[in-house]
Amino acid sequence: MKFIGNSSSKYILIGSLLLLLSCKGNSETEDISINTSNKIESNSSILYKEPFRPQFHFSPEKKWMNDPNGMVYYKGTYHLFYQYYPNDIVWGPMHWGHATSSDLIHWTPKKIALFPDKLGLIFSGSAVVDLKNTSGLGTKENPAMVAIFTYHNMDGEKAGKTNFQTQGLAYSLDEGNTWLKYKGNPIIGNTDLKDFRDPKVFWNSDTKLWNLVLVAGDHAKFYTSKNLINWELKSEFGKKNGAHGGVWECPDIFKIKVKNSNEEKWVLLISINPGGPNGGSSTQYFIGDFDGNSFKTTQKETKWIDYGTDNYAGVTYNDAPDHKRIFIGWMSNWQYARNTPTKNWRSAMTIPRELTLEKINNDYVLKNTPVTQLKKQLKVEFFRETLSLTPNHPTTINYDNLNQSQIRFTAPAKNLKLIFSNIVNDSLVLDYNVKEKTFSIDRRHSGIVDFEENFAKEIHKNSTPNIISKTIDYQIIIDWSSIEIFINGGIYSFTEQIFPKKPYTKLSFQSGENLELKNLSLSKIRRIWKN
Repeated sequence: MKFIGNSSSKYILIGSLLLLLSCKGNSETEDISINTSNKIESNSSILYKEPFRPQFHFSPEKKWMNDPNGMVYYKGTYHLFYQYYPNDIVWGPMHWGHATSSDLIHWTPKKIALFPDKLGLIFSGSAVVDLKNTSGLGTKENPAMVAIFTYHNMDGEKAGKTNFQTQGLAYSLDEGNTWLKYKGNPIIGNTDLKDFRDPKVFWNSDTKLWNLVLVAGDHAKFYTSKNLINWELKSEFGKKNGAHGGVWECPDIFKIKVKNSNEEKWVLLISINPGGPNGGSSTQYFIGDFDGNSFKTTQKETKWIDYGTDNYAGVTYNDAPDHKRIFIGWMSNWQYARNTPTKNWRSAMTIPRELTLEKINNDYVLKNTPVTQLKKQLKVEFFRETLSLTPNHPTTINYDNLNQSQIRFTAPAKNLKLIFSNIVNDSLVLDYNVKEKTFSIDRRHSGIVDFEENFAKEIHKNSTPNIISKTIDYQIIIDWSSIEIFINGGIYSFTEQIFPKKPYTKLSFQSGENLELKNLSLSKIRRIWKN
């Protein structure tokens, strides 16, 4: 016998695999059953086992969550703050929730970090560690963790004013556990801009200054500071760039190396709502240059970080180890976020992803793939070196834990359809069409879909011109209420919520032509919660 698997782990023995599988059928049709234990079982009375509760994505213990905020790494800990309303499962007066992790996979919920005050609600923002004590809020021996966020004054908005959003500052001297508001708030005022929010701040090692970017309706504004408190407006960008189907939100900017070269470029992320490629909320990106004062780009077309409907307001970590650029998005869409069929809690974050930049077709493409730490959660339960498909004769894998799994394989760049289904005839369909060069997701019959008319109104179809290889690598991650798909190492990604009435237990592969799937593995993803 020999081991089969990849270079990172020794998966399972062929001899053991024979004990797990029972295969029947003929050369044209195959039905594969995987015996498994610990089947998916939800229980509405147990925390983190409620129906549709993500088992390996971050979600709040209770109540409403949206945008990720204040993502910073310090002393071995990843801090994730987020928009939070502790009194209901629909949006309300915003606070900053807080969770921490040592590996980006397992999360420890923390107490609420920031509460509304007389200046307003606590909207989105970012956090840094002031290692040089430029602000004077801490010391070099005990630097302050500094959060800069948007104040939203509801009284001002109700009164019809346009200056009801300003930027505030809070700081922590105990590594994010407790917070003090800066007495001189707001640190950036507002005279006449209705939408003026979501500051992302970072230390610019090239200029030895702090940079801040925020959004003002249809464009971004760039500021500099020596001390995180006094800010000077330097430039604007975007009134005539990119998508403008809705309000600009949640900017981020960072420098990144171009793969297989010595070139470096700057990436500007801008979320937009509505106006996404498949309706509602989405996040676009620009590739260009930034001198510490202004951002410039020659990019003409609109580029999206994710082509699904449920990856919004995503930003990246400050100070992540090994200079990695780690991204997390809110896994929802404002078209239906308030109405999804969950109880006790609402919303989750995407799998943390590493962003890389590559030139394809002589153009810059921002790729995103799950962080490598996820591999430790995988338990391979099926592997086949070659799976042959014949025209119009599907091969079906029966597996009870499809809704908590990763599916990986390589296929020729030919027509291929994957159908997830269950005993109540829900179906989720993924389809690559080589003639049209499109990838589509059909969740119209995926389960509970009638909670909002836009959720399953139509098939989500996307053009994929950057698939130029003869083969396509598929990585599919599915949780109790989501699916994330990564094509060719993240050249394209697609994130969608799903709410099957029963867990999916069948995965069918079918094509209109002969093709072979290579290195097909199906892995259970271990849950991250302790109960």
